[in-house]
Amino acid sequence: MRNGPAARVPQVPGDATEEQAASPGSAVDEAIGSLPDPPAPDQIVSPRTAVDEAIGSLPDPPAAGQLAAGPHQPQHNHPHLTGLTHIDKAGQARMVDVSGKEVTTRSATATGRVLLSAAAVAALRDRTVPKGDALAVARIAAIQGAKRTPDLVPLAHPIGLHAVAVDLTVADDGVDIAVTARTADRTGVEMEALTAVTVGGLALIDMVKAIDPAAVISDVKVTEKTGGKTGYWSRP
Repeated sequence: MRNGPAARVPQVPGDATEEQAASPGSAVDEAIGSLPDPPAPDQIVSPRTAVDEAIGSLPDPPAAGQLAAGPHQPQHNHPHLTGLTHIDKAGQARMVDVSGKEVTTRSATATGRVLLSAAAVAALRDRTVPKGDALAVARIAAIQGAKRTPDLVPLAHPIGLHAVAVDLTVADDGVDIAVTARTADRTGVEMEALTAVTVGGLALIDMVKAIDPAAVISDVKVTEKTGGKTGYWSRP
């Protein structure tokens, strides 16, 4: 029997020809259109490209040499911070420039309390504190604290501190501390007075802690100031 020409197999519509290789995902792609066209051989495609094109959720990558701003990276300009004297336009802490201010006589008074037990109060009054003269140590510590304020408070100005008066009064429930600081300079001495009260209180606690380990520094505040642009001020 002689072999005749190869019989042609009828093509079903939609079948791929020999010249057309159908990828496994072609039917799904054509049905729902969820996948992009395959890249050319010489085209580099990021694994996230399909997702990016579908939902547009990722921003364009930064150019070479450009750092993307992180969530905590400060901005270059903060217009809403321009009214804050100790922060610049970029949101950075700064020491205020007071060079243009007028030199005037200024003073500030601050007060505070060290709350003590009855036993500690009795030892202070009888001068029987084991470590020695606690009130004298607290007074010297307060003066030293006023003088070292710029070293302890980062943005406080070093100023010419011309006088520091410390008053310690033993009460039934502790010791009342009052400090008045004075200067002739371009900025006030409130921080010096406050620091003096606090350091004096700490020194007093250090002297009596063996008698009263529960001693507390309380109510440190400015009560009065004079000089400068605002002039006289007192706590209501």
